[in-house]
Order: sequence, then C-alpha cells, then structure tokens
Amino acid sequence: MLYLAQVHKNEFLDQHQLRLLARQEGENFWAMIPEEAFILLGKGNTMSENLLVIVQLSPTGDIDRIEDATNWVLYLVQTYLTTGMTPDFLRQEADRAEQWRQNLTLQNQDLARRSLELEARREQIQALEETIKRDKNGSHQDEDCRS
Repeated sequence: MLYLAQVHKNEFLDQHQLRLLARQEGENFWAMIPEEAFILLGKGNTMSENLLVIVQLSPTGDIDRIEDATNWVLYLVQTYLTTGMTPDFLRQEADRAEQWRQNLTLQNQDLARRSLELEARREQIQALEETIKRDKNGSHQDEDCRS
C-alpha cells in the first residue's frame, strides 16, 4: 500500500523514521492518517529531515520502496491546482451534481406518476369502449327481437 510520509529524526534512537501522513485508498483517493504513525528506517538509512516521500509498504508493514515525493507533488499541482480545482470548487461541483441528481429523481418520479395516470385513463377508455360495444350490441339484439 502507498503512503505519503515525512522524514523525521528520532533523537532517542538516533535514527531516521517516517511519519505516515496519508494512505492511498483508491486510484485518485487518499485518506489522511490522523494519528501519529511512525516507521523506523534503520541506522544506516539517512535522509533529509522533513523530506516528503512516497513509501510502499508490504502487507506485513515492511518498506518495499521509498521515493522522493517531489515529482508526485508537482504532478498534483499541475493537474489540479493550476486549473482552479480547489476544495471549495470541488465541493460546489459536488453540490451541483447532487442538485441535478435530486432534480432528475423528481422528474423521474413525475414521469412515473404521469405514466400511471395515462395507463389508468387508457384502461377507463377501454372499459367505456367495451360498455358502448355491449350497449350497441344489446340495442341491436333488442331491435332484432322486435322484428
């Protein structure tokens, strides 16, 4: 699993560690890690203090790969922030999409109601036609009986 982490120096153990900041939940979805979670890098592994890195952890929690996060952060800036995709913009778009969804739901319910009304009217018309046919056939039979 991929994590965004920051390098810190653990003074007590005299070695560097990674503070996990966020984890990838989906292709374009990351979740912040609210609690402090650290992974020791080991004595021989020195990295710049406060460096942001992307770290891939194995299912057992071992470090599979570490890379500088600079290119990843620049990609995010280029892809999302240069086009004005701020959190407020995304919230507004989500609100608009929700309003559209609600309007479509209401329109769909209205169409379903109208369809039921039309079906009921069609059945009434068919019943009236049947009644008229019976009355017409009944009056013809009455005439035939009189002749």
